[in-house]
Amino acid sequence: MRLTLLPALAGLLALGGCFGGGSVPDQLFTLSAAETRPAAAPRIAEPGQAITVADPTVPQALRTQRVPVYIDETSIQYLQDAQWVENPAALFGRLVGEVIAARTGRVVLDTAQYTNEPGTVLTGQLQRFGIDPTSMEAVALYDVAVANPTGGIRSNRFEARVPVAEVTPLAAAPALNQAANQIAEQVAAWVGGTPAS
Repeated sequence: MRLTLLPALAGLLALGGCFGGGSVPDQLFTLSAAETRPAAAPRIAEPGQAITVADPTVPQALRTQRVPVYIDETSIQYLQDAQWVENPAALFGRLVGEVIAARTGRVVLDTAQYTNEPGTVLTGQLQRFGIDPTSMEAVALYDVAVANPTGGIRSNRFEARVPVAEVTPLAAAPALNQAANQIAEQVAAWVGGTPAS
């Protein structure tokens, strides 16, 4: 499944002043999981078998719906006429959870769904998620920590780089989606699966 660009609603255009005074682009970026779990396929998790995926924390550069362009190690600009439909951390977290569910067969929850039985908890920080114009790549860098219900924490870092032909919204959108999916697939393989009951 490819990343889609959502038509902006007229109501969002009217709220353009809420986004720093600029107008909302005609199309907004979102993320789409390359693999999804099938409908009408219930799963059951025994105590400790579920996995809860929290939205990643992000640095200040990603606490916006704008798309960063990493000029160098100390300079960031934002891609003109490009904006996420919502905070990229929420989009990224849901994509990671969906791919883990599709690839591992595990019951995957988000932090709003569990009560007393979160099972394994996956947290992380999305360090980078934007365009590197020097290498002409979309880049995603994700630090992950997994806390097991029996105790103990393990961590890992995952990176994906996808070529872009030009630094434009139309070129950036699918490349960022592909990079996010590559990270999600790496995380799913690292977390591993538990057979569904």
